[in-house]
Amino acid sequence: MMDPALAQTPFSALSFIAAPALLTNTCSLLALSTTNRLLQTRNRMHELYKQPDPSDEPAAERVRRLAHVARVELQGRLLLLALHAIYTALAAFAGATLVTLLGASLASFYSGIGYRLFVILGLVLGCVGVGGLMLGSWRLFRATQISLVNMEEEAMLIRKRCT
Repeated sequence: MMDPALAQTPFSALSFIAAPALLTNTCSLLALSTTNRLLQTRNRMHELYKQPDPSDEPAAERVRRLAHVARVELQGRLLLLALHAIYTALAAFAGATLVTLLGASLASFYSGIGYRLFVILGLVLGCVGVGGLMLGSWRLFRATQISLVNMEEEAMLIRKRCT
C-alpha cells in the first residue's frame, strides 16, 4: 500500500527530494570555498618559504617565524580535513536525493518493507550528510581562528615597526 502522503499528488514526492538536493548544492559551494582557502594557505606557506634565511635574525624572530609556519601548516591540515568531511556530506546528500527519488517513484510498486528500506536508507544518508557538514563547519571554524591569530600577530608587528 502506498503512503497516504505520497498519494495526494504526484508531485508531493518532490518535497522530500528538495531538502537533500538543496543541501547537496550547499555542500558544493562550501567545498569550492574551502578549496579556495586551502590554495590561499598554500600560497601563504610559499611566501613564508621565499623569505630570506633567518640565520642572521634574532632568536626571538626565528621562534616567531617558526610558530607562524606551524600555524599555517595546521590551518592547511584543518582545511584538508574539513574538505574531506564536506565531500563526505556531499556524497551522502547526493545519495539521499537519489534514494528518495527512487523510493518515491517505486512507492506504488513496492509497499511494506521495500518502501521502508528506502526511507531508512534516505534518513541514514541524510544524517551522515548533516554530520559531515557539521564536522566540516567546525574544522573551518578552527582554521579561521588560526587565521585570526596570524593576522593579529602580523598587525602587532606592523604597529611595532611604525612606532
